[in-house]
Amino acid sequence: MNIVWLGHGSFRIETAGQVLLIDPWLTGNPLLPEDRHAEAVEGATHILLTHAHFDHVIDVLPLARKLGVPVAGQYDLMGLWSETEGIETVGFNKGGTIDLGGVAVSMVPASHSSTFSTPEGLRTGGSEVGYMLRAEGRTVYASGDTDIMADMAWMGEYYAPDVGILSAGGHFTMDMKAAAWAAKKYFNFSTVIPGHYRTFPILEQSAQVLADGLPGVDVIEPQVLEAIRL
Repeated sequence: MNIVWLGHGSFRIETAGQVLLIDPWLTGNPLLPEDRHAEAVEGATHILLTHAHFDHVIDVLPLARKLGVPVAGQYDLMGLWSETEGIETVGFNKGGTIDLGGVAVSMVPASHSSTFSTPEGLRTGGSEVGYMLRAEGRTVYASGDTDIMADMAWMGEYYAPDVGILSAGGHFTMDMKAAAWAAKKYFNFSTVIPGHYRTFPILEQSAQVLADGLPGVDVIEPQVLEAIRL
């Protein structure tokens, strides 16, 4: 299994012969050089969307059309897109599990918001979620944008993820200190990878606080387009 950071909250997960793009943000992503956009999405088989904010959704429809791959996400938004956008979607909801070519993906709660701009003003795009991905004997929790929440208690016990991809940049999500607290209290991770940070000055620029708060856990600060091999 390879986990590749595309900058901000965007990840590429290569596992079980599949290439899953989670919230792929290319256009305007300050951390992803434009001349490496093609490399970032090469071979993608599916797109997973956690919520509808611009820094997660802006490239999803163009990529789905260009790459000819399905988008999986929260039922309400996927239903709208399947009717209006001419792309293949897989709509499901919290508590549901889908099989993406041998990768089991379960949708779990998050605590955030999910809106997007239209000519008629701001609209709600379903609800914010995270994912548990199971393949190759590993379970990866991709938190999406979230704060600490009590649901993490049952999620950690029920799914028992060993890898956490945690949005931890602060301001819009939990920060590094909060992510460390949540990881220690609710989960038993062997590996933690922070995301949704370093992109803008308003966000945290280092994961050192996260690492310091999780002794005995392999906290890996990702580098853009450098594969983390698990």
